Parts: sequence; structure tokens; C-alpha cells
Amino acid sequence: MTKDKILVIGASGQIGVELTLALRKLYGNSNVVASDLREENELLKGSGPYVSLDVMNKEMLHVQVIRQNITQIYLLAAILSATGEKNPGLAWHLNMQGLLNVLDIAREEKLKKVYWPSSIAVFGPTSPKINCPQQTIIEPITVYGISKYAGEFWCNYYHQRFGVDVRSIRYPGLISYKSAPGGGTTDYAIEIFHEALENKQYKCFLKEDTYLPMMYMPDAISATIGLMEAPADKLTVHTSYNISAISFSPKEIAAEIKKHIPDFKITYAPDYRQKIADSWPQSIDDSVAKKDWGWKPEYNLSLMTEDMLANLNNKGQ
Repeated sequence: MTKDKILVIGASGQIGVELTLALRKLYGNSNVVASDLREENELLKGSGPYVSLDVMNKEMLHVQVIRQNITQIYLLAAILSATGEKNPGLAWHLNMQGLLNVLDIAREEKLKKVYWPSSIAVFGPTSPKINCPQQTIIEPITVYGISKYAGEFWCNYYHQRFGVDVRSIRYPGLISYKSAPGGGTTDYAIEIFHEALENKQYKCFLKEDTYLPMMYMPDAISATIGLMEAPADKLTVHTSYNISAISFSPKEIAAEIKKHIPDFKITYAPDYRQKIADSWPQSIDDSVAKKDWGWKPEYNLSLMTEDMLANLNNKGQ
């Protein structure tokens, strides 16, 4: 059996860094090629091969796939929700064309698997707020959400029409201490930890009772690898899987932080991101992912808070 050779596109981003490191542990350092338009992230340096790559340049991407004998691609390059609203045309173009380039190359080169993340941003104000199901009304109101929903159908189309094994997860808000947030509406849940440790106070851009689905990064990484390792014949969803871990509000995470930093204070100044947050569900039903490939999160709010503060303290912020 030929050894799998993986290309991670967008490896210097919030998910990319930790996913690349986890894949290198699993497949061997030399078998996971990291790539990004940006500088190589400090945490990746010396851990395996790195190439500078623009997902929008299809020819160069194709050359790399052939040259490196790539069998799987993880496409993580995207413009996120809050950033996307500032430049909708660019967000649509990058998020769509990047995916189509990868799907086309996967079809031509008969790659084994492709991973592409979707997001809870596909849901809109008309989607159920509590335990939002796998199949439901989906009417997104951000360009990010629109691009992710369209992308889900492109993935399904390439699967049905060309037999491309493309897999996807609708990530909730992701929280991590290793890499900086990437311009999403759920980023307050990362900023709050840094500000609590540095300044003992945080001004939140969402209202105190805004519940959103969230997930600690180790759970997101294990979900991604779990889905990619699952037998193809077990998978019933070829758009994107709902997954869920924790749902909380700014008020609740602030209370949890106060248990560790008693003099921490939070204030609220909702901005344009509040409207985006209000359009999303407060909690997600992920029973299909649990049934199909055994998905199960490990972290709750208190475990995550403890781990975040301990790790950021160790890093000296």
C-alpha cells in the first residue's frame, strides 16, 4: 500500500497549525506538507516540509500535488465571518474558487480524500435555535455562511458525480491557546482569556446572554481526524456534518474565568458582530455524526477554561 501523503492548505491559520501537528504525529512528519500564503507559523518550523502556496493559483497547486505525490488534501484557507463582511466579493471569490480548484485537482488526480471545513455560519435566523438538526432550514445572512453552504453542495456534487471522497464538518466557534483568532464572530471567547490574564478586564463585542455553539481546539482536531479516518461506507452525509461540544454565553465564560481570576471584570459593547451571532443557533444536534462515525467531545466549559488559562500562563501569554 502506498503511504498517504497529505497537503494542508492554510496550515498557518487557527485550525491549520494544530491540525498539521496532529497529522504529522499520526502519519509521520515528512508525509504532511504544510502550505500557506503567509509566513510559516513558528509552531510548525522544523516539524516537517513547508511550501508557500496560493490556493487561487490552480496550476501551481496542481504542480505541487503531482510533485509531492499528494494523496489527500486538507483545505483550510478561507476568509471568516466578521472579516468577510468587510469585503464580501473577496470572501466569496476566495472561499469558492479555492474549493473548486481543489475539487477539480482531486478529480483529475484521483486523490483518496479531501477535507474541507464548513461552519455553523451556514445557519440563519430561520434555522431552529435550540438543537439545530443536521437537515433543516438553512438561509445564511453572511457572505461567509453563503459561501460555506454553496461549498457544501459543491462537495456533494463532486462526490455524486465524480466519486471524489470529500468530507466536511460544520465547525462551531473554535477556542485555542496556540494560534490567534482568524476574524470570526466567536473570537471573543479567545480574546477574553488573553485580556483576563493581561488586564483583568475585557470589553465584549457581544451581549452577555448571547449563547453560541463552541468547541475547544483539541476536540475539533479529534473530530476532523475521526471523520477522515472513518470508513467511507459508514458516512451518510456528503454535504457537511453537524458537530457539537459546548454552548455558553459571554456571561457564563466570564463567571468561569472569575473562579480562577477573582478580580476579573467584563463589560459589554455589542457591535456589528451581534447581528451575525443572533442569526446562528444557540446549540447544535450532532446525533448523525455520533451515529455514523462515533463522534464524542471531551471538553466541557470548566475543563476548557482551566486548560486555556494554564497553557496561556505557561506561554507567558
